[in-house]
Amino acid sequence: MNNKSMSQGRRILTAVGVALLFGVSAPAYSAEETRSAETILQETCGTCHSSGKLGRASAITGADFSRMRGQRKTPEGWLMTIARMQVTHGVNITQDERRVLVKHLADSQGLAPSESESYRYALERRLNEVEEFRDSESELAELGEMCARCHSGARFALQRRSQDEWEHTIHSHLGQWPSLEYQAFSRDRDWFEIALKDTVPELVERYGLESKAWDEWQENKPAADEFNGSWSFSGHYPGEGALHGVMTVNHQGDDNFAVEVRGKYVDGRDFSGKGSAILYNGHEWRANINIDGTQMQQLFSVIDGKMQGRMFEKKFFERGLDFVGAHESTNTVLAVQPSYVKAGEKATLTIVGTGLNAVPNLGEGVKVEKVTQQSPFLYTVKVAVDKKAATQRKVLGDGEHAALAVYQQLEKVTVTPDFAVARVGGDGGHVEKLQGRFDALGWAKNGDEEVLLGVMPAMWEVSPFDEDAKANNDVKYAGTLDASTGVFTPAVAGPNKERSMMSNNIGNLNITATVKDGRKKVSGSGQLVVGVPVWTITPIP
Repeated sequence: MNNKSMSQGRRILTAVGVALLFGVSAPAYSAEETRSAETILQETCGTCHSSGKLGRASAITGADFSRMRGQRKTPEGWLMTIARMQVTHGVNITQDERRVLVKHLADSQGLAPSESESYRYALERRLNEVEEFRDSESELAELGEMCARCHSGARFALQRRSQDEWEHTIHSHLGQWPSLEYQAFSRDRDWFEIALKDTVPELVERYGLESKAWDEWQENKPAADEFNGSWSFSGHYPGEGALHGVMTVNHQGDDNFAVEVRGKYVDGRDFSGKGSAILYNGHEWRANINIDGTQMQQLFSVIDGKMQGRMFEKKFFERGLDFVGAHESTNTVLAVQPSYVKAGEKATLTIVGTGLNAVPNLGEGVKVEKVTQQSPFLYTVKVAVDKKAATQRKVLGDGEHAALAVYQQLEKVTVTPDFAVARVGGDGGHVEKLQGRFDALGWAKNGDEEVLLGVMPAMWEVSPFDEDAKANNDVKYAGTLDASTGVFTPAVAGPNKERSMMSNNIGNLNITATVKDGRKKVSGSGQLVVGVPVWTITPIP
């Protein structure tokens, strides 16, 4: 395991799940007889959850269902709750009815955009995200030790509950997992007493049910037809490269949309397809898109005409791109591709955005020689950079990708992620391999200031991370690294008779990227742990 990560007691998210994952018993209703959310609540949920005279009424059709009334969650959070009711308590509903219920609950008892903003990495299935809930220097350290030692901190941070509900959660945890008090970070303390007396008040203060942000959001949710039209987008797909295009959205009623994507990678390869989307709670965008024969999912938050999140393969969720889009009614620069130019050289740049009617100021020393393509969504220009131009990073729009860097020479290369986990699998088994995908970030200097250039092409190498990895021959057995793309494909799962004690094909590896800058070569490294398969996959880890 990663020495740096373990020494600081931090949790790394290595896998999250797909939507309709859990098994369902034989449906009591046919697909043609899908019940409304109100009917499901009354006829199915209400058989266990009493309603009426239980305190403040929730937004659920004015009814006051016990337990449900004191919670707000994301669509994935409600999905997990309903699936738990099915698995643990034998609740009998069809998949269509589950979708109806998730939609209703996420709309009426969801999270405001500001409430989910800091924890969307878990929803977006971002591998290798390192949480700080267990950092000893963090004010959230106790929540990390009490809660995030078993699941991600994002799981509880993406909920809002009343004090009674947080107390119920503590009791149900101990009832369902009675060995909890004997596990690490429990047996060294009176876990149950601390959980009730200290942890619950902390959870209520940070993630309590009542919220000004939620009240304001309910009053200001956008209408679904405001999403109609064209959305310019840009993205970066590790192992594939930068891309851009236009996504057309057509409202079909009931928060459902038809979607068409027309895009290209910067090297000219096509990135196009069609699909459908659904909007939860005025900002939670979920879509299924067939891109050139590959099923992909979109998981975005849409606020004030800006759409941002991840788009990833449905079967292999580690394979995906960071996505940022803007509605045609806005005026902004989303990205410059590539995001850097070198002093004294010429380059072709693609400027992606909306409402573009002129080439934006690209910074001191950058001269536009020719415009080769232009539209409200895209400008392609040929530029020449003064050889004396100072190292700088000019921000052209909104977001980290909407900038152009000019540099004199490359000073440093870092690998991102700097610590990653891949998983063995495949070979006819039930669990697929989980790749590691890396990018090389280039950096220059302006005096003592480091200037980010962006993702740069690199040559990739793999080596043992430490002496133990060398002695165990991890490089040979753990998998292969594509030298030109930075994509690591793990070996198959299962015992290997060539390894000591017939162990699995796990490994601890050093991943090195080398970038050429003229005659100069600059390298940087990150760590990759190749672990065993992930068997339990949930919508929120």
